[in-house]
Amino acid sequence: MSQVPLYARLSTRFHRWASATRVWRARAAGARIAADVAIAPACDLRLGFENSRRGRLEIGAGCELEPGVVLRPHGGSIRLGANVHLGPGVVIYGHGGVEIGNDCLVAMHARILSSEHTLPPLGTLIRSQPDILKPTRLGRDVWLGAGVTVLGGVTIGDGCVVGAGAVVSHDLPPFSVSVGIPARVIRSRPD
Repeated sequence: MSQVPLYARLSTRFHRWASATRVWRARAAGARIAADVAIAPACDLRLGFENSRRGRLEIGAGCELEPGVVLRPHGGSIRLGANVHLGPGVVIYGHGGVEIGNDCLVAMHARILSSEHTLPPLGTLIRSQPDILKPTRLGRDVWLGAGVTVLGGVTIGDGCVVGAGAVVSHDLPPFSVSVGIPARVIRSRPD
């Protein structure tokens, strides 16, 4: 006889079933989702349209999306490699394209952008101008701490660690550890 109480086993089965239902709905809406993906409640996975283009969303095998994750390609694309973990409240806007490599860990309330607004002359509404698309890429095995913001056009190299609350406004070299606003490299990861 199993040592795990009946209610725990039933709860686990229910959560797996509920996640499978959310995966099915996202696939039905056009997302490409691999096997063994877990999508928690209250996730917002809207592909959206921008300039007559439908957004593309690809989620690799073994990914986990915690409650409140927002993935919005808005006519662009978001691609998560295999075994990516997105913590609660992570927001990713893929207008200009976002690619996250395998085995990345994105902690709670992090934000990843791939565009910015045009800065028009006075008298022209900022909101009326088109976005400037800036592809954003995270290499494999990257860890973004809680509340990190990654601005559009940034490439974060393989194996990087970015400390909580940092704002990444420029490329980071592989295997570096960065903190601050704007994020600056303070050291490299040990061998």
